[in-house]
Amino acid sequence: MSDWSVSLHDGLHAIDAAAWDSCAGADNPFVSYAFLSALEDSGSVCQRTGWLPRHVTLHAPDGTLAAICPAYLKGHSWGEYVFDQGWARAFEAAGGQYYPKLQVAVPFTPAPGPRLLCAPSAPPETAAVLADALRQICGETGLSSAHVTFCKEQESDLLNQRGWLPRLGVQYHWHNHGYSSFDDFLATLASRKRKVLKRERRDANAAGLTFHTLRGDEITPADWQAFYTFYRNTVDRKWGSAYLTPAFFPLLSERLGDKVVLMMARHGDTPVAAALNLLGGDTLYGRNWGCTGDWPFLHFELCYYRAIDFAIAHGLKRVEAGAQGEHKIQRGYVPSLTHSAHWLENSSLRSAVSAFLAEERPAIRAEAEALSAFSPYKKDEARQP
Repeated sequence: MSDWSVSLHDGLHAIDAAAWDSCAGADNPFVSYAFLSALEDSGSVCQRTGWLPRHVTLHAPDGTLAAICPAYLKGHSWGEYVFDQGWARAFEAAGGQYYPKLQVAVPFTPAPGPRLLCAPSAPPETAAVLADALRQICGETGLSSAHVTFCKEQESDLLNQRGWLPRLGVQYHWHNHGYSSFDDFLATLASRKRKVLKRERRDANAAGLTFHTLRGDEITPADWQAFYTFYRNTVDRKWGSAYLTPAFFPLLSERLGDKVVLMMARHGDTPVAAALNLLGGDTLYGRNWGCTGDWPFLHFELCYYRAIDFAIAHGLKRVEAGAQGEHKIQRGYVPSLTHSAHWLENSSLRSAVSAFLAEERPAIRAEAEALSAFSPYKKDEARQP
């Protein structure tokens, strides 16, 4: 790649917004300039949180921008949702230094999407050159490793061909099979499962709450203040870290407009819960949720059922409701594989991790298949994507 040029940038504003979005495309909101710049400008991505921007740009031999990727120097492994802390402990116990590492990802966001963002007119070998450039960055800067997480399956396959180690995970996604209404979706469920969902919706809607789907400038500053309280409540209950600052959510709304979809519940005039979603080309992505008080089945109603309502009404193909949560299966969200790829500079560590992943991948596939047996759909219904 001697005729190609690679550069690292310590902030998104060093890169032209239009050029970034030309490479990123319009389908996935998380890799957009608007989303990533909101993380930086709100102080959510910074030294305090341990995510230092090192975005990568790749120029072709003719000098044109061929590709970019969102990349960060990490001094820890928090906020990634693909867990490599065991690798770090093993390497450091053997005398190595695992951190800092290079993370190609969307911070705090376990949403699958493109990571090797190639310009529409880029040469066909661009993604492969970018994959090799990321390895080269590790070697030349003394980083232990590079990790491309929640990437597309095709990207994982390409990285694997370039010597990276592929890894699988499981999430739970709802797929729209041409439903005309929520009742149409319910009709595909086994009778007992259908009764459970109807009861949960009935109880959630009988609790004296009103429900509102807000988009873009319909969301007021007071709504975002309330939502930040909900977000902190969720973080505190899980003993987590509040990476996202109060400034992030209104800034996101300002920059992404109608792609921000807030499902809110109010008791009288008082907001008591909300679920934040982002709208992609054909997918609704569930991100953060929180509440005050104890309301029956409110989490399921706001995060899962109203997301399905929205997807059906807008002709979307999927709802991706975020990481973890086997309880989602009973609500129509089926196990779906996620992909990542990992480059480890040290050959001994790479060999050990390769052996581990060779055993983990079939176990993950078997887990996804076993979980599918708990699907609520009728046995004669084909509910896979």
